[in-house]
Amino acid sequence: MSGLLGATPALDIGFRRIRGAVRSVQKYPALYLTDLASVGVALAMALLLRYGVEELSARPETASVLLWSGAQYLTICALVFPLSGLYSRNWKYGSVSDLFIILRAVLLTSLLLVSLLFFSTRLTDIPRTVVPMQSLLLIAFLAAARLSFRAEELALRRPVFKSGRSRDAQDDNRIPLLLIGASDAADLYLRALARDPNATYTPVACLDRSEDQTGMSLRGVPIAGRIQDFERVVAELQQQGKQPRHIVFTEAPAAFGEEASDGLLRSAERLGIAVSRLSQMTELKRAKGDNPYELRSIELTDLLERPQAALDREAIGRLVRGRRVLITGAGGSIGSELTAQVAACEPAEIVLIDNTEYNLYAIDMTLTESFPELPRWSYLCSVRRSQRVEEIFERHRPELVFHAAALKHVPMVQMNPCEGVLTNVVGTMNVANAAKKYGTLAMVQVSTDKVVNSTSVMGATKRLAELYCQALDLNGLETGLGPRFMTVRFGNVLGSSGSLIPLFKRQLARGGPLTVTDANMTRFFMTIREAVELTLQASAYGFEKQLGQGEIFVLDMGEPIKIIDIARRMIRLAGFTPDQEIEIKIIGCRPGEKLFEELFDETDKRTSSPVPGVLGAVPEPIPLPTLRDAFARLQRHSERGNEAGVVAVMRELLPRYEHEADRKMAAASKRTPLRPKSRIKAKEAKSPRGYRAEFRLPGR
Repeated sequence: MSGLLGATPALDIGFRRIRGAVRSVQKYPALYLTDLASVGVALAMALLLRYGVEELSARPETASVLLWSGAQYLTICALVFPLSGLYSRNWKYGSVSDLFIILRAVLLTSLLLVSLLFFSTRLTDIPRTVVPMQSLLLIAFLAAARLSFRAEELALRRPVFKSGRSRDAQDDNRIPLLLIGASDAADLYLRALARDPNATYTPVACLDRSEDQTGMSLRGVPIAGRIQDFERVVAELQQQGKQPRHIVFTEAPAAFGEEASDGLLRSAERLGIAVSRLSQMTELKRAKGDNPYELRSIELTDLLERPQAALDREAIGRLVRGRRVLITGAGGSIGSELTAQVAACEPAEIVLIDNTEYNLYAIDMTLTESFPELPRWSYLCSVRRSQRVEEIFERHRPELVFHAAALKHVPMVQMNPCEGVLTNVVGTMNVANAAKKYGTLAMVQVSTDKVVNSTSVMGATKRLAELYCQALDLNGLETGLGPRFMTVRFGNVLGSSGSLIPLFKRQLARGGPLTVTDANMTRFFMTIREAVELTLQASAYGFEKQLGQGEIFVLDMGEPIKIIDIARRMIRLAGFTPDQEIEIKIIGCRPGEKLFEELFDETDKRTSSPVPGVLGAVPEPIPLPTLRDAFARLQRHSERGNEAGVVAVMRELLPRYEHEADRKMAAASKRTPLRPKSRIKAKEAKSPRGYRAEFRLPGR
């Protein structure tokens, strides 16, 4: 009985497959009958090719062999063809890869025929060369029948470009495009235009990276030269009466190189030609009627985006799939992208924590629309509240925790150091302690490059958070108990709330000026998507391979970029000339800001990482009891509003931390700031009164 019950699911699957095969035949009855007729024709032609007309006429017994073998083979094919998926495809959109379905079906039926003939006649009545010839002929017949569907579809399409002129008179009303990049995306776009009788645009030429394809065509559109030939090609098209009104990048402009893309943008600006790019096919379109082939404006992220590192999505899936995941700061820029990517990996449930009502509501609604079946809970909660955090952990017992909640704006935290400590230091301690107490498998903290040789309160607080997670991770290694605690450090994220791109957009909308703190200031930049993907991948490897106990994962940010160069690029993207139509104003550094950021501290021990795009570092650790004692004092000072006490404790833990007061004292005495050499002597070296934070509005 148990055996029968165990076989029931397999029987159900078998019956469903048979019913599906029957329905697929009902969709293509003519094709099914044509295929069966091809079976007999292929066998007859194979015998004819084997014997020849005269020899075949002199062997009347061959007719009976043909009838008997043909009947057997016809029966086999009638059963196997529907089950092999030959009629479950829409062959109007068939491709070369679909031919493997035909090869598989013919190979299977031929093997069954040979086996049947071998057991019945030992293959004495039919030459062994007939079956291979018959198989090749049948493959050709089946493929020809299906290619006829494809040919019909192509015949109904309007060529986009043919012999230098469009066939359709309506093209005169379409907007001429010049495509940049003869890529797969360009091919897909041209196919879409060919299928759309109401297309708004008509491509007139294409430019590519190199000369290799110059003189060739892509879907009838001539490849007229390299990107560097842009002005020459536009002049030639203008003489032909086909001057492009739009330039369309088929990939992110950064993929063509900074020099080439910037030069093309400047030329387009001078010639008055609009610049756009294709939407990526993988971008989700929520609104009904959205066209996945629509053009969109060039954003700064397109210019700075680098080639995407190869991601091990299977490893990320193994990390998240089927597990309970909790994300703090889930409504923020990083947290919301992290939430979306985690939700796509099919966790068992997802728990969201954020202290901003609207942000939490927005990400909750996004999950409702995109992942309606995913169990989720959203809590309006501050990570400062240890009791509330523990209640949430106790209720859900998360297996993975991503800690993205933080105060991140340098000037605001500089003016409010106590609040920065309560959120960035105490909040991280609360989350980490709850993760350890309630059996979390791994906690991943999102950090910042501002922790390196920090001159700001924000950077110092995040450095302390890193050190606490590192100490817990090392403690777990020693005791063999507790979760993995991992930290991922990266620089500025393009497009995040409060970052420079939204600021520059607002200033551009007002007509300028764009404000830059220093002409030589540089920063590391990364897109939100790239930062979150590499965070997940580093976390997956660190957890799965048990890599880097006490190690911090540092995302490879590439080369630093001048802020003033970003301002100039944004002005050009808006269609203006920098320093002429839109002014760039230097306003001076704000409290806590540095001219440049670094990815590694001098005391960090560099390590290798198996993850592309991710570097490793092991900071000099601080014992866990020392941190807990110092954090308790930090919490007391912060709750009482004792800013001088907060700064003093941070200097005790971080001898290299250079506060604003240090620099003012150094400027007054015209000598370098005092920098205690050891944590033990740090407390004695400076009086807390000497480190009272100065709080002023930027620019005053």
